Amino acid sequence: MLVSLTVGKVDAGVAVLLTEDKRLVGIPYCPLEAMPHLIEFPSILLPPDISSGSIVDITVARNHKSESDSASAFHSLQSTIFRTFGQRTPSAPTLRCRNATQTSVVLEWDPIDIATAELRSLTLHRNGSKAGTIPKPTEVHSTKLSGLAVDSEYVFHLVLRTSAGTFSSEKLAVKTHKMTDLSGITITPGHMPAALRESLQKTVDRIGAKIVDTVRIDTTHFVCTEGRGPAWEKAVENNIPVVVPDWVKGCEREGRIVGVRGYYLNADPRLRQIGPGQQVQQPPQQQQQQQQVRSPATSPRTEITPPTPERPTHERAHEDETSAPPPPPPKDHEDDEKSASEAETPPEPKTQAEEQKVRTEDLKPAAEESEEEDSEEELEAASSANAKAAEAGLPVRNKATVEDEDEGDGASFQDVQL
Repeated sequence: MLVSLTVGKVDAGVAVLLTEDKRLVGIPYCPLEAMPHLIEFPSILLPPDISSGSIVDITVARNHKSESDSASAFHSLQSTIFRTFGQRTPSAPTLRCRNATQTSVVLEWDPIDIATAELRSLTLHRNGSKAGTIPKPTEVHSTKLSGLAVDSEYVFHLVLRTSAGTFSSEKLAVKTHKMTDLSGITITPGHMPAALRESLQKTVDRIGAKIVDTVRIDTTHFVCTEGRGPAWEKAVENNIPVVVPDWVKGCEREGRIVGVRGYYLNADPRLRQIGPGQQVQQPPQQQQQQQQVRSPATSPRTEITPPTPERPTHERAHEDETSAPPPPPPKDHEDDEKSASEAETPPEPKTQAEEQKVRTEDLKPAAEESEEEDSEEELEAASSANAKAAEAGLPVRNKATVEDEDEGDGASFQDVQL
């Protein structure tokens, strides 16, 4: 197709070509009726002697060969993308149990396959709840969960999240061991004598435990007699209990897993848990103290005390004082009644008012006797004084008595006339 165009303006990079009707093409913001026919054409493709007003012929044709080449290149790219990213998808992880003890579980899985997708996260779920996120999923292929309950069942599964979707593993049921099940113990031996190492191997075989040469994630105890070496350092770094060989023998003797507190390298042997029939050698002073503590205490003496009498009220005490005492019984029958009363019933306790009354009655004769003695002493003193006065020739004045007053004229103080 041949098209003739007139050059309108030539700039350094762009030339404006006009159609035969002298109208520009493609200028924006122009009404449709006044829209010119204008083509902006690169000036570098025009002949060098072109100027404004020149007419150029442009031939336009379809390039079929170039179209076919472009289409084939596009299909090849699409096929490469499909073969690389469309044929393989990420696979779900496979979870399994590596070891289980009374309070811990070690889980492991195969290296994850995410194909060409992008890894987002890998999480572990326990009993339907998220237990934690696995750090560095492409490098870490195992984990250990501690602090579980003894003889309990748990269900675990992994969840893999990628840019191609979410994939979950099959659920794995794991049950922790009983205290009498020693098959979950995994021991890594350290520095110890050769004879003790052989004895340890035999003991481990008898209880059904396992021995590994290196410290691993499933190592439960590190057994040695000296704390040194790279294996010991790794065990301490991973918080693995470091115990002496006697701990394994203690487990065999007890028939169950025992605490490690008394079996550390620098622990006191007296802290070890010993079953019935076995005792730890103790110093004689401590034995004496225990015997003194265990000696039975003497039973307290039981005494029978009479019942506490009731406290009488003020009115009742006044009535007891005003009321006359009952007449005494005849002396002939007094001894018989006393013996009979002592044989039949015990004596009743006296009330406080009665005791006070008895005390006052007991004191009355004594007071009368003291008054009589005082009067006799006064009479004797008066008689001696009169005798001395008579000898000296002095007048004697007799002391008036009560009888003399009674023998008087009987006049009172009011009858005396002034």
